[in-house]
Amino acid sequence: MKNFDANDIIYAPATAWAMGAIAVIRVSGEGCIDAISPDFKTANRKHSLSERPSSTATYGSLKNLDDCVITIYRGNKSYTGEESLEISCHGGLQTVKEILSYLAQKGFRKAEGGEFTLRAFLHGKMDLTRAEAVNELIKSRGEAGKAMALDRLNGSLYRRIESIRSALLSVMGKIEVQLDYSEDEIGEDLTFPSSEVILCISRIEALVKSFSAGRLYSQGARVVICGRTNAGKSSLFNLFLKQDRAIVSPVKGTTRDFLEAQCTINSIPIRLYDTAGFRDALEAEKLEDGIEKEGIKRSEELVDSADLIIYMTDASEPVDDSFDMSRCIKVLNKADIASEMSFKAPFDSYLRLSVNTGEGFNELCSFLSSKLEEGITLPLSGDPVIENERQKDNLERACSSLKAALDKEEQGLPLDLITVDIQEALEALGEITGEVTTDDILDNIFSNFCVGK
Repeated sequence: MKNFDANDIIYAPATAWAMGAIAVIRVSGEGCIDAISPDFKTANRKHSLSERPSSTATYGSLKNLDDCVITIYRGNKSYTGEESLEISCHGGLQTVKEILSYLAQKGFRKAEGGEFTLRAFLHGKMDLTRAEAVNELIKSRGEAGKAMALDRLNGSLYRRIESIRSALLSVMGKIEVQLDYSEDEIGEDLTFPSSEVILCISRIEALVKSFSAGRLYSQGARVVICGRTNAGKSSLFNLFLKQDRAIVSPVKGTTRDFLEAQCTINSIPIRLYDTAGFRDALEAEKLEDGIEKEGIKRSEELVDSADLIIYMTDASEPVDDSFDMSRCIKVLNKADIASEMSFKAPFDSYLRLSVNTGEGFNELCSFLSSKLEEGITLPLSGDPVIENERQKDNLERACSSLKAALDKEEQGLPLDLITVDIQEALEALGEITGEVTTDDILDNIFSNFCVGK
């Protein structure tokens, strides 16, 4: 773990590095309360910080740097499971900078990313699924993704993994009885508990299938609006955002570079892109504006990398039906002023829309979200959902090992060979919760956390 010294007193801002009403600085490590107590003058001056009980907040002056509130935590009552404190000061950057400098002068060490949560794990305050859920909760982009991460933080995934491990340990126990004793000594005819292993495989596969839904609702999708010039792309972009973010003009080629913004559509976080309008071959050949040419090139690159494309055409003009991709939603804009008879393309392959009146917009949002959810197994209510690649890889490893155990049993191979596969499955599941771990695993997990968490 990067040679971290768990005995150091560490500190870091727990709030964003930006001006605000208040800022919070987190400190953790045995002796941190006594170290700061002499420099903190409490308001009533009756009790020093060292004399205050755990989980109490005290107002006072910290070495004439700022009037602030210090909340102390003793022993395992803290987030990290060790003595710690939080300094709530005024949110001016200069104030925060001076307090951080003061803590460094006290001999405290600046915390690495995720080091507070790492200490919580090392002190038994949480398992790895909960630790990873902390980071996933911070990074969640939508309400549904946040709810899923909070569910994992409350232990839903841990409990599911532990129940599967418990079932596999029971399987191991039944096998070991047969390995240690003869049938006469056992007094009953024991067989390999295939049905129990199959049930474990089914439960693991359900978690693996939840990964795509977890990723979609936590990290979202890239949706690119593209089409010919003046098709209404920027107007649709603004309609999604509910604000005039993109410039709208009847002049062709107004959007010369792509715009991007974050929005949420039916609980799915969307990274939305408005792009420069495409030209037909003749127009493109005559185009002299190098900036617009570059904008069109970038638009084409975005289309190639998009999770979903909204291809817009102007319903009041002849429709170009040559653009056809599986990841594409075709939209006819200006449906409020065009008749169906004017369409050259098959009408039923397009969604009708008017960005001017909003007609068809709700239908477009519903169709977009259903398109993104195609092929995704949505979890049943109450079932944990994963979004973590490491967890998914370990679940797939466990599943493969259990299927190998079933294959060996069907082939009539000795039970001691089968137990190797089941043990490998147990180890893979143990890596998810932290029952089995290495410094490399911990370093990979916590290095992705922000400083202060």
